[in-house]
Formats: sequence, C-alpha cells, structure tokens
Amino acid sequence: QVTAKTAFLFILPQYNVSVPSADGELVQYHYGLKDLITILFYIFIAIILHAVVQEYALDKINRRLHLSKVKHSKFNESGQLVAFHLTSVIWCLYVVVTEGYISNPRSLWENYPHVYLPYQVKFFYLCQLAYWLHALPELYFQKVRKEEIPRQLRCIALYLLHIAGAYLLNLTRLGLILLLLQYLAEFFFHMARLVYFTDENNEKLFNVWAVVFVVTRLFTLTLYILVIGFGLPHVESQALDPERGNFFSFLFNNILFRMSVLLLVCLFQASVMWRFIHFQLRRWREYWNEQSSRKRATAAAGTKQQTKPLKRDSGYHENGVVKAENGTSPRTKKLKSP
Repeated sequence: QVTAKTAFLFILPQYNVSVPSADGELVQYHYGLKDLITILFYIFIAIILHAVVQEYALDKINRRLHLSKVKHSKFNESGQLVAFHLTSVIWCLYVVVTEGYISNPRSLWENYPHVYLPYQVKFFYLCQLAYWLHALPELYFQKVRKEEIPRQLRCIALYLLHIAGAYLLNLTRLGLILLLLQYLAEFFFHMARLVYFTDENNEKLFNVWAVVFVVTRLFTLTLYILVIGFGLPHVESQALDPERGNFFSFLFNNILFRMSVLLLVCLFQASVMWRFIHFQLRRWREYWNEQSSRKRATAAAGTKQQTKPLKRDSGYHENGVVKAENGTSPRTKKLKSP
C-alpha cells in the first residue's frame, strides 16, 4: 500500500480538489511542486517512446533511402516530430472539443483566473512539458551535429517558455488553442520534409504547409487580439491576487499596457511572417533557377545534336567515280601477278 501511494505520485497528477458545480461536486486539479516528480517520470517515458520510434520505424526507412549524414539527421528530427505533432494535434483537439473551448470562445477569458483544471487538461500540460524537457538529453543520445544544437535549443526553450507560462499563469485555455494551431502547422512542415527526402522532386506538401502556416498565423493573431484586447479587460476580478492565481489581469485594465502587449505580439507575428516569406521567395528562386538551367541544358544538347558534322569519304563522287581532292581520279592499286 505504501508502494502504491508512491507510484501514484509519479504516475497520476497531484493536487486534486472537489469543486462544487451544478451537477454536484467535480474533481479538478491545480499545480504545485509535486508536479515536478510526475514530469520526471514522463520524461523517462518519452525517452523510451523516442527510442522505439527511432529503432522500429525511422532506422528501417533510413536503410532503404541511403541518405547522407546531413539528410539523415534532418530525417530523424522530422520523423520524431511528425509522430509527436500528430499525437498532440489529435489529443489537443479532443480536449478543446470536449471541454467546449471551441464552441464557446468566451470561455477562454471568462472566470479568469482558471486555477482549477480538468484532469485531461492538466495531464496534457504535464506530458507536453515532459516531452520538451526530454528533448534536451536527446541532443546527446541522437548525436546531433554542433551546428544544429543552437537552433534546436532555441526551439526547445521557446516551447518550454510558452507552455510553462500558460500553465503557471493560469492561461491554459488560451494555451491549448495556440498549441493546436502551432502543432498543426509544424506537422505539415515536417511531413513535407519527410516526403521531400524520399523524393526530391515532390514538393507539393510544402505548398500545403505554406497555406496552413498563413492561416494558423492569422488565427493566432486574432486570438491574441480577442483575448488580450477585449476579453481580459472585462474580467470581473481586476485586483492583483497571487493566492487566487490572478497575476496580471489588472494590468490589462490599463489601455497603455494593453496596447503595448498587442504591439509586441503583432511585431513578433510580423517577424515570423517575414522569415516565412523570405524562405518561400528563396525556395521559388532556387526552383526557377533549376528549371531554367535544365531548359538551357536541354536546348544546348539539341543544338549540338543538330550541328553534328556528317562523316564523309576523302574526296567526292562524280558520275559514280570517286575523285580526289584535286579533281584527279584516285590511283588504282596494281595487282601482283602470281
């Protein structure tokens, strides 16, 4: 029995409370230091699942494709992220639909702060934090090249910052919708990279990713404006109350602070879109340069084939007789008499 209590500390979310509701008492959760123990346990689970996907799926495909070292590393990265993003998109979509966050957008800011979480929401956040923390030791296990480490560390840090920020500041509902949009775009990008590595002439999924990326950026910006610009300023409790989890809703009552936050959000989204447009322009320029070089090579090969000189005998023919260059008939060879 003692062992069972210790096991529950690692496996199940902690800090459950009974909250009164219209249908009776409802069991919900809040966060605390014991969450670190649960996250640690699921870090090891994520490492095991990472190894299973690598050994039983990605390594077998890599042996057939015979990729270079650079492409091999990128293929493994995209393969792992495709599996993670697909799982997260399905799970996150299920959570936001069953909790009613999509059907009722006002629930994203109503009754803020959202201190008490349903079981599936808290468990989702714990698993997300565990996955991105497990990515740190995986940089060593996967023997990632030194040139790629800063980029991956930056990506991991941004995800941890956003997920932990939404979890600790009680903005879990908004964080779920934003994660759903982000993971959907990332899934199509890494799926397009996998298809490209198997067939370099197939870039159709990159076009699909471009459309999904633009749409998700627009939805993300709209959500920020809706929640920060119109939702949180109308929350009933505007006083700073860290004990109740109300950290900064009172700040959004100040129009100057609210406009500053929205300006920073717009600038960040604009920088993301600028990098995306620059990437697309570079990709299209490389594509058209490749197509024009192929056309020039084909035209040069056709011209060379047309201008190829015909092989002729020395001299020329006249009345069926071969004449020499000076017009005289070639000397006939004398036959020796036996």
